[in-house]
Amino acid sequence: MNISKAKKENLKSIFAQCASEDMCVAFSGGVDSSLVLVMACEAAKSTGKKVYALTMDTILHPKADLEIAKKVLSGTTAEHVVITMDELAVPEIRNNPVNRCYLCKKAIFSRMLTFAKEKGISLMLEGSNEDDLHVYRPGLAAVRELGVKSPLADCHMTKAEVRALAEEYKIPVADRPSAPCMATRLPYGAEIDLELLKRIDTAEETLRAMGLKNVRVRVHGDILRLEVDAESILNVVEHRREIMDHLKKVGCPYVTLDLEGFRSGSMDIGIKLD
Repeated sequence: MNISKAKKENLKSIFAQCASEDMCVAFSGGVDSSLVLVMACEAAKSTGKKVYALTMDTILHPKADLEIAKKVLSGTTAEHVVITMDELAVPEIRNNPVNRCYLCKKAIFSRMLTFAKEKGISLMLEGSNEDDLHVYRPGLAAVRELGVKSPLADCHMTKAEVRALAEEYKIPVADRPSAPCMATRLPYGAEIDLELLKRIDTAEETLRAMGLKNVRVRVHGDILRLEVDAESILNVVEHRREIMDHLKKVGCPYVTLDLEGFRSGSMDIGIKLD
């Protein structure tokens, strides 16, 4: 994909302005936050300012995130800081409300901003992109309320453009699938069961190890709904017995394959954007 020169220059200009002071970057190890971190470090080389990469170690995010984040950091000058947090300590989150993402993001970014304040830093960056502005992302409201800067979204960088630019920067996670909060595997209103989420996480990791790329194991009570890329559906059917053995460990008596295939935000169907 070709990214316009003007868009690239605009993005670099934003990071150059940010690099006039020390920065904190909300860094998950995904492609969006990795690009933000790499470009922030690149800009800071010219000013001598410090960049902190803040990674949240939480109970609702896939554990693979932390290890992947550490690998990306090896190519940057950022100081890595891991902040541990239990999102379910916020009582309102426990029953997975429709605004869970808002509540969760507010709690997470408040913790990161507390760290930034302790270091005397007022600038926090995060990796939302243009595509995130056009789907149900209540967490973005919390990001805006807390004054966190979103340079990719500000430059209207789409996900495809982010991946293309990450490839130009030789960022190792340029093609990494998105890894959202594990609570997205449960319907809104369902009590968040940590043991169930651990079994779902294990099942997804196992299927990815089998060569499937975008995998979501969604649980609706007794029914497990498996989403994979549409082009992988026949592969799943071909290896269904082996896959079933793994999925049965999640604990649902009924296992289904979603013929529509993987799509981000399938639990948000029927929710209207504000």
